[in-house]
Amino acid sequence: MGWPLMARDWTVVDSNLRLSPRVFQELLDGGQSFSWDAVGERAYAGVAGGHAWQIRLSDSGQIEAHSPTGGEALWIQRYFGAEKDFAALTDALPWRSDPVLRSAFAAFPGLRILRQEAGETLLGFICSSTKQIVQIKDILRRLARRFGRPLADGFHAVPTWADLAAINEGDLREEKMGYRARFICETAEILAGAPDYLDGLADLPFTEAKARLLALPGVGEKIADCVLLFGAGRLEAFPVDTWIAKILREAYRLPDWSTDALRRFGEIHFGEAAGLAQQFLFAYARAEAGAGKAVSG
Repeated sequence: MGWPLMARDWTVVDSNLRLSPRVFQELLDGGQSFSWDAVGERAYAGVAGGHAWQIRLSDSGQIEAHSPTGGEALWIQRYFGAEKDFAALTDALPWRSDPVLRSAFAAFPGLRILRQEAGETLLGFICSSTKQIVQIKDILRRLARRFGRPLADGFHAVPTWADLAAINEGDLREEKMGYRARFICETAEILAGAPDYLDGLADLPFTEAKARLLALPGVGEKIADCVLLFGAGRLEAFPVDTWIAKILREAYRLPDWSTDALRRFGEIHFGEAAGLAQQFLFAYARAEAGAGKAVSG
Protein backbone atom coordinates (compact mmCIF):
# COMPACT_ATOMS: atom_id res chain seq x y z
CA MET A 1 0.00 0.00 0.00
CA GLY A 2 1.29 3.47 -0.86
CA TRP A 3 2.47 5.53 -3.79
CA PRO A 4 5.80 5.93 -5.54
CA LEU A 5 7.55 9.02 -4.19
CA MET A 6 7.43 11.11 -7.36
CA ALA A 7 8.78 14.64 -7.78
CA ARG A 8 6.12 17.16 -6.74
CA ASP A 9 5.50 19.89 -4.19
CA TRP A 10 6.50 18.95 -0.67
CA THR A 11 5.98 20.82 2.59
CA VAL A 12 8.81 21.04 5.11
CA VAL A 13 7.02 20.39 8.36
CA ASP A 14 9.52 22.14 10.66
CA SER A 15 12.42 24.12 9.25
CA ASN A 16 14.24 23.95 12.61
CA LEU A 17 14.14 20.15 12.87
CA ARG A 18 16.78 17.70 11.65
CA LEU A 19 16.41 13.99 12.36
CA SER A 20 18.46 10.87 11.76
CA PRO A 21 16.75 8.01 9.89
CA ARG A 22 16.61 6.08 13.18
CA VAL A 23 14.75 8.84 15.02
CA PHE A 24 12.47 9.46 12.01
CA GLN A 25 11.48 5.79 12.04
CA GLU A 26 10.87 5.86 15.79
CA LEU A 27 8.70 8.96 15.46
CA LEU A 28 6.38 7.43 12.86
CA ASP A 29 6.57 3.74 13.73
CA GLY A 30 7.32 3.67 17.45
CA GLY A 31 3.82 3.43 18.89
CA GLN A 32 2.71 7.05 19.12
CA SER A 33 0.58 6.58 16.01
CA PHE A 34 -0.63 3.57 14.06
CA SER A 35 -1.27 5.50 10.84
CA TRP A 36 1.98 5.00 8.94
CA ASP A 37 3.52 2.28 6.78
CA ALA A 38 7.01 2.30 5.28
CA VAL A 39 6.88 2.64 1.48
CA GLY A 40 10.57 2.96 0.78
CA GLU A 41 13.81 4.05 2.34
CA ARG A 42 13.10 6.92 4.76
CA ALA A 43 9.52 7.24 3.49
CA TYR A 44 6.05 6.49 4.85
CA ALA A 45 2.48 6.71 3.63
CA GLY A 46 -0.73 6.74 5.60
CA VAL A 47 -3.96 8.45 6.51
CA ALA A 48 -4.33 11.01 9.29
CA GLY A 49 -6.78 13.80 9.91
CA GLY A 50 -9.06 12.62 7.11
CA HIS A 51 -6.39 12.85 4.38
CA ALA A 52 -3.85 10.60 2.75
CA TRP A 53 -0.22 11.66 3.19
CA GLN A 54 3.26 10.86 2.01
CA ILE A 55 6.00 11.59 4.54
CA ARG A 56 9.71 11.40 3.79
CA LEU A 57 13.05 12.33 5.34
CA SER A 58 15.17 14.52 3.08
CA ASP A 59 18.91 14.11 2.64
CA SER A 60 19.39 17.02 5.05
CA GLY A 61 17.27 15.33 7.73
CA GLN A 62 14.15 17.43 7.36
CA ILE A 63 10.68 15.89 7.42
CA GLU A 64 8.73 16.63 4.22
CA ALA A 65 5.06 15.92 3.53
CA HIS A 66 2.70 15.77 0.58
CA SER A 67 -1.03 15.01 0.47
CA PRO A 68 -2.62 13.80 -2.80
CA THR A 69 -6.05 14.41 -1.25
CA GLY A 70 -5.60 18.07 -0.39
CA GLY A 71 -4.46 17.93 3.22
CA GLU A 72 -3.30 21.35 4.38
CA ALA A 73 0.31 22.25 5.15
CA LEU A 74 -0.64 23.91 8.44
CA TRP A 75 -2.38 20.74 9.59
CA ILE A 76 0.61 18.46 8.98
CA GLN A 77 2.99 21.01 10.50
CA ARG A 78 0.88 21.07 13.66
CA TYR A 79 0.75 17.25 13.59
CA PHE A 80 4.54 17.18 13.85
CA GLY A 81 4.57 19.81 16.58
CA ALA A 82 6.18 22.62 14.58
CA GLU A 83 4.53 25.22 16.81
CA LYS A 84 6.23 23.84 19.95
CA ASP A 85 9.84 24.41 20.97
CA PHE A 86 10.67 20.78 21.63
CA ALA A 87 14.39 21.59 21.96
CA ALA A 88 13.62 23.83 24.93
CA LEU A 89 11.14 21.34 26.39
CA THR A 90 13.72 18.57 26.13
CA ASP A 91 16.46 20.68 27.66
CA ALA A 92 14.20 21.55 30.61
CA LEU A 93 13.87 17.87 31.54
CA PRO A 94 16.19 16.64 34.35
CA TRP A 95 18.77 15.00 32.09
CA ARG A 96 21.68 16.71 33.82
CA SER A 97 21.01 14.74 37.02
CA ASP A 98 19.42 11.68 35.39
CA PRO A 99 21.93 9.49 33.52
CA VAL A 100 19.24 7.15 32.17
CA LEU A 101 17.35 10.00 30.56
CA ARG A 102 20.63 11.46 29.29
CA SER A 103 21.42 8.16 27.54
CA ALA A 104 17.92 8.11 26.01
CA PHE A 105 18.46 11.64 24.66
CA ALA A 106 21.77 10.58 23.11
CA ALA A 107 20.15 7.54 21.48
CA PHE A 108 17.18 9.46 19.98
CA PRO A 109 18.14 13.12 19.52
CA GLY A 110 15.26 15.28 18.35
CA LEU A 111 12.45 12.87 19.24
CA ARG A 112 9.17 14.68 19.86
CA ILE A 113 5.48 14.09 20.46
CA LEU A 114 3.05 13.93 17.53
CA ARG A 115 -0.12 16.03 17.86
CA GLN A 116 -2.83 13.72 16.53
CA GLU A 117 -6.58 14.14 16.49
CA ALA A 118 -8.17 13.00 19.75
CA GLY A 119 -10.85 10.82 18.15
CA GLU A 120 -8.39 8.91 15.97
CA THR A 121 -5.99 8.52 18.88
CA LEU A 122 -8.73 7.17 21.14
CA LEU A 123 -9.77 4.60 18.55
CA GLY A 124 -6.19 3.47 17.97
CA PHE A 125 -5.42 2.98 21.64
CA ILE A 126 -8.67 1.19 22.45
CA CYS A 127 -7.67 -1.20 19.65
CA SER A 128 -4.15 -1.48 21.10
CA SER A 129 -5.01 -3.53 24.17
CA THR A 130 -2.82 -6.69 24.26
CA LYS A 131 -1.76 -6.10 20.64
CA GLN A 132 1.56 -5.40 18.93
CA ILE A 133 1.98 -2.33 16.72
CA VAL A 134 1.73 -4.33 13.48
CA GLN A 135 -1.52 -5.94 14.69
CA ILE A 136 -3.04 -2.59 15.69
CA LYS A 137 -2.25 -1.19 12.26
CA ASP A 138 -3.93 -4.18 10.63
CA ILE A 139 -7.10 -3.73 12.72
CA LEU A 140 -7.32 -0.03 11.87
CA ARG A 141 -6.76 -0.72 8.15
CA ARG A 142 -9.59 -3.25 8.20
CA LEU A 143 -11.90 -0.76 9.89
CA ALA A 144 -10.95 1.97 7.42
CA ARG A 145 -11.38 -0.22 4.34
CA ARG A 146 -14.80 -1.44 5.40
CA PHE A 147 -16.28 1.55 7.22
CA GLY A 148 -14.17 4.60 6.33
CA ARG A 149 -14.58 7.23 3.63
CA PRO A 150 -12.70 6.33 0.39
CA LEU A 151 -9.65 8.46 -0.43
CA ALA A 152 -7.04 8.38 -3.20
CA ASP A 153 -5.24 5.30 -4.48
CA GLY A 154 -7.12 2.76 -2.42
CA PHE A 155 -6.73 4.51 0.91
CA HIS A 156 -9.65 5.08 3.26
CA ALA A 157 -10.10 7.54 6.10
CA VAL A 158 -10.26 6.16 9.61
CA PRO A 159 -13.98 5.86 10.47
CA THR A 160 -15.23 8.62 12.71
CA TRP A 161 -17.01 7.87 15.97
CA ALA A 162 -20.24 8.90 14.23
CA ASP A 163 -19.50 6.26 11.58
CA LEU A 164 -18.80 3.67 14.25
CA ALA A 165 -22.05 4.43 16.08
CA ALA A 166 -23.95 3.05 13.08
CA ILE A 167 -22.04 -0.27 13.11
CA ASN A 168 -23.08 -3.29 15.14
CA GLU A 169 -20.77 -5.32 17.32
CA GLY A 170 -20.91 -8.38 15.08
CA ASP A 171 -19.58 -6.42 12.09
CA LEU A 172 -16.69 -5.15 14.18
CA ARG A 173 -15.84 -8.63 15.41
CA GLU A 174 -15.53 -9.73 11.79
CA GLU A 175 -12.61 -7.28 11.51
CA LYS A 176 -10.53 -8.95 14.26
CA MET A 177 -11.70 -6.61 17.00
CA GLY A 178 -12.46 -9.38 19.48
CA TYR A 179 -13.64 -8.15 22.89
CA ARG A 180 -12.70 -4.59 21.86
CA ALA A 181 -15.77 -4.53 19.59
CA ARG A 182 -18.06 -4.05 22.58
CA PHE A 183 -15.95 -1.19 23.90
CA ILE A 184 -15.95 0.48 20.47
CA CYS A 185 -19.73 0.19 20.13
CA GLU A 186 -20.43 1.47 23.63
CA THR A 187 -17.96 4.35 23.33
CA ALA A 188 -19.32 5.26 19.90
CA GLU A 189 -22.83 5.45 21.34
CA ILE A 190 -21.65 7.86 24.04
CA LEU A 191 -19.71 10.06 21.61
CA ALA A 192 -22.53 10.09 19.07
CA GLY A 193 -24.81 11.48 21.76
CA ALA A 194 -22.20 14.07 22.82
CA PRO A 195 -20.24 15.09 19.70
CA ASP A 196 -18.14 17.62 21.65
CA TYR A 197 -17.15 15.11 24.34
CA LEU A 198 -13.47 15.05 23.31
CA ASP A 199 -13.18 18.73 22.38
CA GLY A 200 -12.07 20.00 25.78
CA LEU A 201 -9.28 17.51 26.43
CA ALA A 202 -6.56 20.01 25.56
CA ASP A 203 -7.89 22.77 27.82
CA LEU A 204 -9.69 21.20 30.77
CA PRO A 205 -7.85 20.75 34.07
CA PHE A 206 -5.78 17.62 33.63
CA THR A 207 -7.60 15.51 36.20
CA GLU A 208 -10.97 16.48 34.71
CA ALA A 209 -9.84 15.68 31.16
CA LYS A 210 -8.52 12.30 32.29
CA ALA A 211 -11.69 11.51 34.22
CA ARG A 212 -13.71 12.24 31.09
CA LEU A 213 -11.69 9.62 29.20
CA LEU A 214 -11.78 7.08 32.03
CA ALA A 215 -15.58 7.22 31.92
CA LEU A 216 -15.53 5.68 28.43
CA PRO A 217 -15.82 1.88 28.02
CA GLY A 218 -12.47 0.17 27.47
CA VAL A 219 -10.40 3.15 28.64
CA GLY A 220 -8.08 2.60 31.59
CA GLU A 221 -5.24 4.69 32.99
CA LYS A 222 -2.69 3.90 30.28
CA ILE A 223 -5.07 4.47 27.36
CA ALA A 224 -6.34 7.70 28.90
CA ASP A 225 -2.79 8.99 29.34
CA CYS A 226 -1.88 8.00 25.76
CA VAL A 227 -4.90 9.86 24.37
CA LEU A 228 -4.08 12.93 26.44
CA LEU A 229 -0.41 12.88 25.43
CA PHE A 230 -0.67 12.01 21.73
CA GLY A 231 -4.18 13.25 20.94
CA ALA A 232 -4.53 16.37 23.09
CA GLY A 233 -0.99 17.66 23.50
CA ARG A 234 -1.01 17.16 27.27
CA LEU A 235 2.71 16.72 27.89
CA GLU A 236 2.13 16.21 31.61
CA ALA A 237 0.55 12.81 30.89
CA PHE A 238 2.87 9.88 31.68
CA PRO A 239 1.59 6.59 30.25
CA VAL A 240 3.02 3.51 31.95
CA ASP A 241 3.11 0.41 29.77
CA THR A 242 5.28 -2.69 30.15
CA TRP A 243 8.36 -0.97 28.68
CA ILE A 244 8.12 2.06 30.94
CA ALA A 245 7.42 -0.10 33.97
CA LYS A 246 10.48 -2.20 33.13
CA ILE A 247 12.89 0.71 32.72
CA LEU A 248 11.65 2.48 35.85
CA ARG A 249 11.79 -0.64 37.99
CA GLU A 250 15.23 -1.72 36.75
CA ALA A 251 17.20 1.38 35.77
CA TYR A 252 15.66 3.67 38.40
CA ARG A 253 15.79 0.93 41.06
CA LEU A 254 12.09 0.86 41.89
CA PRO A 255 11.62 -2.93 41.75
CA ASP A 256 8.53 -3.30 43.91
CA TRP A 257 6.61 -0.21 42.85
CA SER A 258 3.07 -0.57 41.52
CA THR A 259 2.03 0.83 38.17
CA ASP A 260 0.20 3.69 39.88
CA ALA A 261 3.25 4.53 41.97
CA LEU A 262 5.48 4.47 38.89
CA ARG A 263 3.10 6.83 37.10
CA ARG A 264 3.19 9.24 39.99
CA PHE A 265 6.99 9.00 40.15
CA GLY A 266 7.21 9.88 36.46
CA GLU A 267 4.87 12.83 36.81
CA ILE A 268 6.85 14.26 39.75
CA HIS A 269 10.39 13.41 38.62
CA PHE A 270 10.03 14.62 35.03
CA GLY A 271 7.60 17.47 35.65
CA GLU A 272 5.48 19.42 33.17
CA ALA A 273 6.85 17.58 30.12
CA ALA A 274 6.82 14.11 31.72
CA GLY A 275 5.20 12.63 28.60
CA LEU A 276 8.10 13.78 26.46
CA ALA A 277 10.54 12.07 28.82
CA GLN A 278 8.34 8.99 28.70
CA GLN A 279 8.68 8.78 24.92
CA PHE A 280 12.47 8.99 25.08
CA LEU A 281 12.55 6.27 27.74
CA PHE A 282 10.09 4.10 25.79
CA ALA A 283 12.20 4.29 22.62
CA TYR A 284 15.44 3.70 24.55
CA ALA A 285 14.10 0.70 26.48
CA ARG A 286 12.87 -1.03 23.32
CA ALA A 287 16.08 -0.29 21.42
CA GLU A 288 18.32 -1.61 24.17
CA ALA A 289 16.20 -4.75 24.54
CA GLY A 290 16.32 -5.28 20.76
CA ALA A 291 20.12 -5.07 20.91
CA GLY A 292 20.23 -7.52 23.80
CA LYS A 293 21.50 -4.89 26.25
CA ALA A 294 20.38 -3.92 29.73
CA VAL A 295 19.26 -0.33 30.07
CA SER A 296 21.89 1.88 31.66
CA GLY A 297 22.64 5.53 32.20
